[in-house]
Amino acid sequence: MTVTITLLVLISAALHPLWNLLVKKDNEPEIAFITLSFGISVVGLIHGLITEARFWLTPAEWALVCGSVAGQVLYNLALAATLKRGDLSAYYPIIRASPVFIVGFSFVVFGTLYDWIVLVGIALVLVGAILLLYRRGTNLLDDWQTLTLAILAMCGTGIYSLADSRLMEDLEPPVLFFWVQLICWPLLVLVHKGTGNQVPKLMGIAHIFAKPVLHLQLIACVYGSYILILTAYNLGGDVASVTTVRQASIPLSVILGGYFLNEGAIARRLVASAILSAGIIMVILFG
Repeated sequence: MTVTITLLVLISAALHPLWNLLVKKDNEPEIAFITLSFGISVVGLIHGLITEARFWLTPAEWALVCGSVAGQVLYNLALAATLKRGDLSAYYPIIRASPVFIVGFSFVVFGTLYDWIVLVGIALVLVGAILLLYRRGTNLLDDWQTLTLAILAMCGTGIYSLADSRLMEDLEPPVLFFWVQLICWPLLVLVHKGTGNQVPKLMGIAHIFAKPVLHLQLIACVYGSYILILTAYNLGGDVASVTTVRQASIPLSVILGGYFLNEGAIARRLVASAILSAGIIMVILFG
């Protein structure tokens, strides 16, 4: 990769755990995700209008958008619940292990067979996850609910990544952001209400005015992170190389959790995240 593409990916990797940190600092993360969907759709619309992008979709593109929406809703709900219940430094690396889901999906659905080195990579991911969750004197699965939520968030990432990679062959990034997040916004509101909560004021828009700085930072981090990755692809960045460099976000999330949230066992979690990252890189490069 060129220096420009590498810098774009590294900046994106730095922004990704940062917005997870901002969500965790919000005392109502579920509403923060609702607000985030609305904000990203608005930014996508403005961006698309400025660049004169094509907003009309074909039936095949609508099918992929629906797949992306399904993945995004699963990811948003599971991630919000995970961040509310667990440490960023422990669960973020597991959530970012979506290449393992993609390999598993390809094996189950398409019957794709993989070399032994991919299996070794998956084993490293599992070892890293176990070390991240290990606490002396406790059962590893004492908090199996939060682990399940993190795995669901990982699966959601894999689902929308598969759909988005196909959509990017024909659509411009702001069009993808606009349609996917515009549909996610009311769906997240409905799920929030269906779980026994009140509908947030103005379907979450009022949350922006209650905490304007926090949510402007959130929207900028999320939109900026994904735009940088898509720009790297457009400049000729190899998918495997880009995704590999992007794993820099995993140890960074551990550092952020320790520094800003005072989470414990940071040295052990840094080692564990490095093992998990190495496993993901092996899956990406050889899967």
